[in-house]
Amino acid sequence: MGITFKSFSKCVGHVTAIRKPILLRARHGVGKSSVVYAYAEHIGMPVIERRASQMTEGDLLGLPKLDDGCTRWLAPDWLKTACEQPVVLFIDEIDRATPEVRQGFFELTDSRKIAGSCLHEGTLIFAAVNGGEHAAQYQVGEMDPAELDRWTVFDIEPDVEDWLNWAKDNIDKTILDFIRQTPSHLEHNDDFEPNKVYPSRRSWHRLSDCLVQAGVIEPGKTNPVLFNLTNAFVGQEAAYAFQDFVKQYERLLTVEDILNKGLWEETKSIGINEQTALVEKFEAAKVFAEELSPKQIENVSNWFLVMPSEVAMKLWRLIGDGVLQNVLKIHEQGEVAEQILKIIKGEDN
Repeated sequence: MGITFKSFSKCVGHVTAIRKPILLRARHGVGKSSVVYAYAEHIGMPVIERRASQMTEGDLLGLPKLDDGCTRWLAPDWLKTACEQPVVLFIDEIDRATPEVRQGFFELTDSRKIAGSCLHEGTLIFAAVNGGEHAAQYQVGEMDPAELDRWTVFDIEPDVEDWLNWAKDNIDKTILDFIRQTPSHLEHNDDFEPNKVYPSRRSWHRLSDCLVQAGVIEPGKTNPVLFNLTNAFVGQEAAYAFQDFVKQYERLLTVEDILNKGLWEETKSIGINEQTALVEKFEAAKVFAEELSPKQIENVSNWFLVMPSEVAMKLWRLIGDGVLQNVLKIHEQGEVAEQILKIIKGEDN
């Protein structure tokens, strides 16, 4: 059973508190490395990253030297640093390493030492693999029970909300709105055809960087460069869908349209995904963190009354997370209170 990154964030500190190694298993491109780096930044520790798939026994143990008639090992630089100061030691692609390298990590993850070198008491160990439930789709080695027993294993199944929360500060707004409205294009969750390009969370991030640099996203317009770049990063199906989305982007409602212009009646003709995306725009803009004007309260209340019940309750929870005055003023709108009661009773149509 997998957990989201949000759930993982509530668990990770308890494991690192007792200095036990953590193994993240998930599909490619979901953000395993990013979450390790983000956690390291949160606790104020540097990261030393090594790709186990590129290591040999010498990269793990170092080189031998003669010391008073005995052979001792000169630790490699990454291990020496991890032994002398507290760091986050991040071992990526460990299930793609040779059996000899993986056996070498047994002692490091179990006893926090290898070839006579002991890790600093503050050093934390993380690793990431594509194995686990999805292993059949990747060229990875199986991890036997003894190997897994040395790790605290988290199977990550991130939801769309995980990515959207992260993407608010990292992804172009047009791409962000596209994924909000068509979350099925965020990543491929079925079997993979050989040599076919599929979207992933990582590839959307890379595409966003490229499109922003190229300056080719023009709402209401499209061009061959936009399509060809999108196709190259996330594949043909997502490229066609994104191109159509950009063409129609100017027609999408904004926070300003609802909150200040009072165009709530126009939401009657849009689908539930677009309604949900509009609520998420309100969340991203932190609209309810400040007290609204009487006119804004009226506009939001009127919008609430024409929403599908699922979206209405999402909006109501968002309002409830904001300042109390907004909750009280909106609830004072008699029809809103009646609508909430109908939804709770299942009487809403």
